[in-house]
Amino acid sequence: MPTLYFIRHTESEANVLHLLGGQSDFPLSDKGKRDADLLAGLFAARHTADHIISSPLARAQQTAEPFAKRLGLPILLNPALMEQNMGIFSGWSYARAEADPRYELDKTKRWHWSPPGGESYAAMADRIRPFFSALGAFPQGAKILCFTHAVTLRILVGFLENTLPVYPVPLVRNGELLVVDFQGLGKVHTLKYEYDGDQLEGRE
Repeated sequence: MPTLYFIRHTESEANVLHLLGGQSDFPLSDKGKRDADLLAGLFAARHTADHIISSPLARAQQTAEPFAKRLGLPILLNPALMEQNMGIFSGWSYARAEADPRYELDKTKRWHWSPPGGESYAAMADRIRPFFSALGAFPQGAKILCFTHAVTLRILVGFLENTLPVYPVPLVRNGELLVVDFQGLGKVHTLKYEYDGDQLEGRE
């Protein structure tokens, strides 16, 4: 079975502006680009990878690019790793969304809640599940580096810890790395959390 590395994209323009990025195609901020390059160096010093898979959204692809350059690997795009479709709330500020009665404030109650025009966490799980099924196409022992998003990682971790429809509320931070030896869906995995973009302050 493969070793999976999951990285949330580094700081995006939506993060800087405190906006709900959703599936809107916000790029990385200047800091996010610097952090992606620094994290790529840290990763290459500690780990190896055989394949890189990224969400098609720009902020994930831009985070993946320096890793691909250092490791000499192509970036495979997989829409299963895209962020939650936030529907009408995409691009809104958090303050504006939280003032709207249609927005679910309780993060523990979003499994069946759908933003108008968007997708629920349950729908995200249906979208993400085939990603795990497709891992069988990779060679035994493959090391797969994946670039994705905060809410998507909530669901991915829920799958890996076998807790769904319960999922972790705290978000994985920008640039944070999760490492797991994947044993198949339905198993309880131990996830190792490593460095993130916040830990890179002052390294430039």
